[in-house]
Amino acid sequence: MKRASHILMIRPVKFGYNKQTAETNSFQNSSNDLEFDLIQKNAIKEFDFFVDKLKSSLINITLFEDTETPHTPDSIFPNNWISFHNNNSIVIYPMLAENRRNEIRYDIVNQLKKGNTTIIDFSEYSTKNIFLEGTGSIVFDYENKIAYANISSRTNKILLEKLCKEISFTTISFSALNENKNIIYHTNVLMSIGYGFAILCVETIVDIGEQKKVIDSLKNTGHVIIEIDYHQMNCFAGNIYQLFNSKNESYIVMSEQAFFSLNERQIKKIEHFGKIIHSPLYTIEKY
Repeated sequence: MKRASHILMIRPVKFGYNKQTAETNSFQNSSNDLEFDLIQKNAIKEFDFFVDKLKSSLINITLFEDTETPHTPDSIFPNNWISFHNNNSIVIYPMLAENRRNEIRYDIVNQLKKGNTTIIDFSEYSTKNIFLEGTGSIVFDYENKIAYANISSRTNKILLEKLCKEISFTTISFSALNENKNIIYHTNVLMSIGYGFAILCVETIVDIGEQKKVIDSLKNTGHVIIEIDYHQMNCFAGNIYQLFNSKNESYIVMSEQAFFSLNERQIKKIEHFGKIIHSPLYTIEKY
């Protein structure tokens, strides 16, 4: 697979609760205006501590500062508007919330692209109410060129297939529900794929045929499946990432909340594939 050894991060300036995304994101909690400064202060503290942890493990980071205007409360999550691929292409995505569309920064794209970079820009699809939110919507298996996606208001199946045709991936799409039988907004909260392993909240895929298709695909491509339950998913244990440092050493990155939700057996399985880095991200996860 593509071994991620260099990551893009955006340091937030006005992080906080986003009313425009709350309707489809059941993980998100509301706040009042009086809490804004405290939320931003705590988010910056968590972000900077996390960056220092990654850097101390020799993980390469390209860091950009968010801009004051326009106000983009979710700019800390650039993976929803941009992704990078083995064939030296950059994909730019259409996002559901209007204020999230302002996160797209072509100044960043221009700094990161190379001379022969192909830009696949789907951002205009948002004007047609067609959305596909990056690696929130899609969990890529780069090694086997398979894109897994939970279809939701933020993940359009037709656009998913169009993208995968352009980057030569096959698609495996399905429908995933939370414990209240509501559609889960993003795929990367219920599954992640690393080199030789996959984290998956199996019970979210309620259709047995779709569930079997996902499991069979992961097993047939050599992945050890580490199952998590609803509670662990709600603690963001499905939203982890494998990174390789400058010495090509493997690290499995997650939040502190995610780590403490896992049992000893799950942790041992994950540690077989890399050293775990976890960091407190409670404010960022809550809001």
